[in-house]
Amino acid sequence: MWIEHDESPWLVLDVHKQMPSARGASMLVKVRLRNPQTGNVQDITFKGSDKVNEPQVEQRPVQYLYSDTSGLHFMDQESYEQFSLTREELGELTGFMIESMEAKALILDGRVLGIELPAHVELLVTECPPPIKGGTSGNKTKIATLETGLEIQVPDYLEQGERVKVDTRDGRFVQRVKA
Repeated sequence: MWIEHDESPWLVLDVHKQMPSARGASMLVKVRLRNPQTGNVQDITFKGSDKVNEPQVEQRPVQYLYSDTSGLHFMDQESYEQFSLTREELGELTGFMIESMEAKALILDGRVLGIELPAHVELLVTECPPPIKGGTSGNKTKIATLETGLEIQVPDYLEQGERVKVDTRDGRFVQRVKA
């Protein structure tokens, strides 16, 4: 779902309704929003009586082709037209992008606002410290570098060369991917 906030379209990531305990108080709606143009995430509270506009954002299937010094290049899978976005426009999403992956282009008024990735991606661990003996018990973690350069916290038992599933919404390790 999309809403208009500060004269820009924002993607709604999470909604939480809260009823205040005071009599006569109106319901509060807490939302977590992400601006696709900047990648910024913001928590905002609205009153239940507040009105918000919903922009007409079109989603089109795209494939990530490659990156170079000018940006990241995509192909619309319906029209086969190619377009590019800069690393600044994509923000933190670049850490999850691997060649040939499918995603959705977010389009408003004929202009590409950004890219919506699948909820999870599988990436290769290219660097991480070796596991500590006995590291399979407990919840010890370490920092691992993935094939895209993204650094995340992973369980201590993981080794270099393994594949992991990562949540693209918050950058967290989900699970080890079996070969």
